Amino acid sequence: MSIGKKIRHKAETAEGAAKKTVGKALGNERMEAEGRSQEAKGKMKQAGDQAKQAGQKIKSIFKH
Repeated sequence: MSIGKKIRHKAETAEGAAKKTVGKALGNERMEAEGRSQEAKGKMKQAGDQAKQAGQKIKSIFKH
């Protein structure tokens, strides 16, 4: 897993959280929903990255 992907996924999560907060502050339900969606998407990508890393660790254990 490249560090660039990890950074992009964390940035997507942070951007979504910011958008959600701004939407809530402005009373803009659409922006708030978009932010929640984007934040969830970033978190799912991060979880996928973690699962992939765990799989690679298990693979390396059995390889030895």
